Amino acid sequence: MKLKKPTILCVDDESTVLISLKEQLKRVFGEQYRIEITESAEDALDLLKELHDDAVQVPLIISDQIMPGMKGDEFLILAHKSYPDTLKILLTGQANAEAVGNIVNSGSLYRYISKPWEANDLQLTIQEALRRYGNELELKAQSEVLTKNAKAFFRFVPSQFLKLLGFQESEYSNVNLSHSQEKHLTVLFSDIRGFTSLCELIPSNRVFDLLNEYLSHMAPIIYKHNGFIDSYIGDSIMALFEKAEDAMEASIDMLRKLKEYNSERMQKSEIPIAIGIGINSGNLILGTIGEEKRFQTTVIGDTVNIAARIESLTKEVGRSLLVSSQTKNELEDPDKYELKLIPNQEIRGKLEGIEIYEVGSARRI
Repeated sequence: MKLKKPTILCVDDESTVLISLKEQLKRVFGEQYRIEITESAEDALDLLKELHDDAVQVPLIISDQIMPGMKGDEFLILAHKSYPDTLKILLTGQANAEAVGNIVNSGSLYRYISKPWEANDLQLTIQEALRRYGNELELKAQSEVLTKNAKAFFRFVPSQFLKLLGFQESEYSNVNLSHSQEKHLTVLFSDIRGFTSLCELIPSNRVFDLLNEYLSHMAPIIYKHNGFIDSYIGDSIMALFEKAEDAMEASIDMLRKLKEYNSERMQKSEIPIAIGIGINSGNLILGTIGEEKRFQTTVIGDTVNIAARIESLTKEVGRSLLVSSQTKNELEDPDKYELKLIPNQEIRGKLEGIEIYEVGSARRI
């Protein structure tokens, strides 16, 4: 499709002035720009709407001040609201300081040129305006690309993780393999029970659809409660929270949302999903691992390992949500969650000697 020429719009109620201005601009800028003229601000606004609907760029508007009906400063202020990137030149011999001040403050006036104008001065002013418009357009496009790249980057590396590592946003490019921090956090592990068996019951091309659909329900709940997802490991989620209370609220909301999701699945004759959630609090190490061509952020330490073990214990004891005594001790109101100690004989391996609690309020979901 052939691109339409960008348009320079000239507005003046004196037809002789308008025709003279158009001829001057066509001689200098006609190859690259279309020159449009109108004799009133009202007609100019209508033309601007048509150009916008046709996706035609309008880099520059040149307007007289004293016109019947709407004055030049009023017109340019209105035009600025709909076309903030378009540059504006006020070309008149009768504008007062108040009118010029209005458009400078509310219409982002680029230049004010007195009539009668010098042809060379006007030409140079317009050339500079068009150059500036082009530069700003290029910068805007580059900014949009950078924004898209940043969004893509943060899908892989949580910004919250980098902040916990001690980096400000302007320092993210300095992250390398030597950075690590010890922090006191709460770790939430969740896992779909029997996921391997579930995969055998559905078409292989639906496995990723199922996972992504499920995660799209769970992830927003974690963010809502001030947590962030450190990693997805197959069907598992590992999330980090600065407050134990937030992790508890997130886990309970996850189970509520899962109940709703399963109801939708069963209405479509799909197999419901069961999950287990384990929560532990304590010190851990955040850092980067890998090598120069490929590295990632991660957390390590007994706090993480114990959270994962607690999650695996949910299946053994037939509970959806278990928490450690370390997490229980950090809760502002542990009674709210109706915590009940799991008997020691049901706990083996790494969890021996660690008190584990089921969450009574979660059992009623």
